[in-house]
Amino acid sequence: MKNIVLFNGGRGAGSIIPAFLKLADDIKLTSIVNAYDDGKSTGEIRDFFEMLGPSDIRKVQQLLVPINHEDFDSINHIYELRFPKHNSNIEIFNMLEDESKKNSKTFFRNKFNNHALLTKLRLFLKIFIKNYILITNAFPNKKLKLQDCSLMNCLYAGAFLHFNRNIEFATLEFEKLFNLSGTVLPTSIENKKLVGMRTNGDVLYSEAEIVELRSNVSIDRVYLMESYPPKNSFKGTNLKDKKYYFETHQSFVEASPRVKRSIDDADIIIYSAGTQHSSLYPTYLSKGISASIANNKRALKVFITNIGADYETPFYKAHDYIKGALKYLNLGDFFEYKYTDYFNIMLINKNDRKNKNSVKIHQPSLKDIPVKKVLDNFELDNTGKHNGELVVQRILDEYSSNLRK
Repeated sequence: MKNIVLFNGGRGAGSIIPAFLKLADDIKLTSIVNAYDDGKSTGEIRDFFEMLGPSDIRKVQQLLVPINHEDFDSINHIYELRFPKHNSNIEIFNMLEDESKKNSKTFFRNKFNNHALLTKLRLFLKIFIKNYILITNAFPNKKLKLQDCSLMNCLYAGAFLHFNRNIEFATLEFEKLFNLSGTVLPTSIENKKLVGMRTNGDVLYSEAEIVELRSNVSIDRVYLMESYPPKNSFKGTNLKDKKYYFETHQSFVEASPRVKRSIDDADIIIYSAGTQHSSLYPTYLSKGISASIANNKRALKVFITNIGADYETPFYKAHDYIKGALKYLNLGDFFEYKYTDYFNIMLINKNDRKNKNSVKIHQPSLKDIPVKKVLDNFELDNTGKHNGELVVQRILDEYSSNLRK
């Protein structure tokens, strides 16, 4: 059996994971994500229940629902279900309460054949409802906006509370419940907050601001904190002092034992494409991840560069992605590992299509990176997304080639 570990965000491996499940036999696939997302309904859930965000966990676990599962369509429907934007909180809450009391084979109008699965979903919904009432009554200033909230976020919150506020146990329970084709692990169970700072000193006060606030000024660093700084708290503070504050107040975060063990046991380690500062770099900051990667000498370590630029990295060229990964991996363990400790091969998209959004290649800078480079057209039909099957086949071929050496 090949143990494959994938570092990714919620959508970053959307083409890679299904391709592995289709093309590779006898594999154990583990996706490692962080749970610092705080946008939209995930931010509402995080704030109300004081928990990590289930958003990226949810997105990746949905990719792993087996297509031959007896309740495949129904499971996917509840993963996609969001409450109506036009309904009031009380209307949505009454809908949830009514659903929790049913004994039918349907759950939010979806028929389930697996009775044990349905029973567990209702249990998590009941726990969510009970705690929603208790918290609202005990803390009147606390509000949870249910409009446009993901149903699965509510169920993850219920499972989180059921397992004594442990997001990893909750995640593994859904893996078992849906008989998923792989494992998703949050990097840590510690409820830290992600903030950032641009090179001009502008503070990004949340993960949502890192993702959503548009600027031509590059992000200098992201930090994990115990709590979000109050908005505008650094007005009048110079750049040097802001940096000093964040560097002396950032939180120590330890990767979970399961995460470290999965890396130790990996035959292939993949750094997926995706948003860097909000999804991937925070994962690398967890202590123990970089040492586990560096100490695993037998694994093939593959870095996949992005195809298109995004608002977080508008000026990144191909080499900047791997440079950023090296920087944050070393920040996580306060140790100066080398490129060759983390990476064996880079997959870099190259095609003749003239698109101003495409990630550019600067050959002299690439030459300075002592890692094998594979330049090819990895894009799927000019969509800006990776051709998952082509990428996975190249990785499997490289792995087989290494075994024969």
